[in-house]
Amino acid sequence: MRKYFGEIGLIVTAIIWGSGFVATSIALSYYTPYQTMAIRFLVGGVILSFIFFNKVKTLSKQVLKKGFILGAILYIAFALQTVGLQYTTPSKNAFITAINVVIVPLIAFLFYRKKLNRFEVIGAVLALIGVGFMSLELTGAINFGDFLTFLCAIGFAFHIVYTSLFVENEDPIQLTIVQLFTAALIAFVVITFKGELAMPFEPVTLLPVLYLGVFSTAVAYVLQTTGQKLVSETKTAIILSTEALWGMVFSIIILSELITVRMMIGAILILSAIVISETKLNFSRALSRERL
Repeated sequence: MRKYFGEIGLIVTAIIWGSGFVATSIALSYYTPYQTMAIRFLVGGVILSFIFFNKVKTLSKQVLKKGFILGAILYIAFALQTVGLQYTTPSKNAFITAINVVIVPLIAFLFYRKKLNRFEVIGAVLALIGVGFMSLELTGAINFGDFLTFLCAIGFAFHIVYTSLFVENEDPIQLTIVQLFTAALIAFVVITFKGELAMPFEPVTLLPVLYLGVFSTAVAYVLQTTGQKLVSETKTAIILSTEALWGMVFSIIILSELITVRMMIGAILILSAIVISETKLNFSRALSRERL
């Protein structure tokens, strides 16, 4: 039963991140990508620190060390994705980032000798193909931006794997708080060197970044870290890949984007990936036995 709570938390995380596509597009009208990252990570860390102040007071050296590693990986992955987007198309950026869904089980196997569950691997491949149908437009050759985005996918994959490893023995809330403040610290160092410290602070400009900070960062990363205490890293990657599906849903609802056949095929493939990884096709075997 606890496993299902973890999976529900990860699904909610994917839904929140899907809605974040719209908030990000609005925020980038007022802030640079680096400013947006700095604000969202800082807001997320501050909010969680106020809510879970008692946990902040009991941070151990191990949590600080592990949270710092997660925060550094998180910022590097976001930064690579952001820079990569400057040299490639949004559709290729989204698809290549989603490659992390198949990198996760490979990292877990190669580095930590975790067995490959064939149903989760099949689900990971199906999820990647589904994201491809939903987002990929085959235009242009492989370029520098695609390479940076691929490095970003590896970064997000390592973030998922290390979160699963670290959360086994540490408090997920404490890990989340430390990693968000770490990412925020790195982000503010970057915008300082880039000369981007001056930022607008009117209500209209703050609303989208506050949404990203509160929901897409504070709430989502608490749910992800807590969920990974109960769910395997490969299944986590598959569930989080539905971010593309929810992004499509919110684009249709809020931005009035038209549904295409490709979108529908992609959605079916992603949902099939979750069903296969979750059930291991036990229901089909049960039906076969009933017929016999």
